[in-house]
Amino acid sequence: MTQSIKVGVLNDMADIADLKDGDPGPGDVTGWLEREIEAVRKSGRLSAPVEFVHAYGLGLPSGTAEAVERAYRQLADAGVGLIVGPAIGDNALVATPLAEELRIPTINWAGAERARGRYMFHHQVGSHEDESLVMARHMAALGCRRLGVVYDISPIGTRHLKYLQDEANILGIAIVATEGISPLADDASEEAGKVLPAQPDGFVYLGLGLSAPGVAAALTGAEWKGPRIMNTAGLRGYHGSFAKACDGWFYIDMHSDSNRTLQAVMAELSAPRQQALAIAKGHDIGRLVAEGLARAKDFSREGVRVGLEQIKWLPAAEGEEGTLLGFGIQDRGALHGRYLVVRQWMNGETVEVTSQP
Repeated sequence: MTQSIKVGVLNDMADIADLKDGDPGPGDVTGWLEREIEAVRKSGRLSAPVEFVHAYGLGLPSGTAEAVERAYRQLADAGVGLIVGPAIGDNALVATPLAEELRIPTINWAGAERARGRYMFHHQVGSHEDESLVMARHMAALGCRRLGVVYDISPIGTRHLKYLQDEANILGIAIVATEGISPLADDASEEAGKVLPAQPDGFVYLGLGLSAPGVAAALTGAEWKGPRIMNTAGLRGYHGSFAKACDGWFYIDMHSDSNRTLQAVMAELSAPRQQALAIAKGHDIGRLVAEGLARAKDFSREGVRVGLEQIKWLPAAEGEEGTLLGFGIQDRGALHGRYLVVRQWMNGETVEVTSQP
């Protein structure tokens, strides 16, 4: 196969006007794509040149859905055969109908299970549906029977809340109070003040995470001592002061200390354990792209779509040991098995918690 292919990288976490020259922007995965493509190239399974085309559209919640659509169409007009992104669930939902309309195979790496289709593939960096189930079961295992919830007023927060309520009903847990909050709020004292009088014995935050430190501060200010958990919003603890602000909180992560694939990659890179999440995520995204291209019979958009469907049973760096990576003819979720891991922020460090059934 001698033809070349363009791969689009859609960054929904930055506006190009805010980037310095040469700055790839937050969350850029191009290096991982290049690394895994080079690995299949060295194996002799891919000889064609691969060109990366970047587009930036600051999406929700800080930006707009229109910016994401503009960036997606920019990549389409550039003639890409595959798009990687968006990374935020709300924006993946914006991009999904575009992938179907324009028939461009796309791999989003977000938490929205609804962001799937014939052309939209989903690498689950969290899940609005699965995370809530894991959180409910973990709180049940801790003995909680009355949960209070503060959730972002957004597709992410409301979707999490629905699935948390469904699983809580099955487990015999009562959700005694819920309060919505702006995804951009930095003060949650009013919302927490409405939930705590219902006397919950466990507390849940659901959302993107920008408002989570405010929720944590409100509980601390109220001297509330019960167990507390949040969704993959807790991944923000890998940067800045978030981990300190949310000390003691359980949260859903994507990497496990037991994962041998992850440990092998980290050893190869001589990487510190603080980089485990970024490495697990980057490796798996890169491998999906590289394997999809290597398995494609041609680099038309249809050819790449079929190539992605041929990825089967690869060991994932994310999740617990045994998590598998792949797609299928009607399977658009990349991660299979126990890909969600309960961890806890303790004194600025992330600690894995024994998984619950």
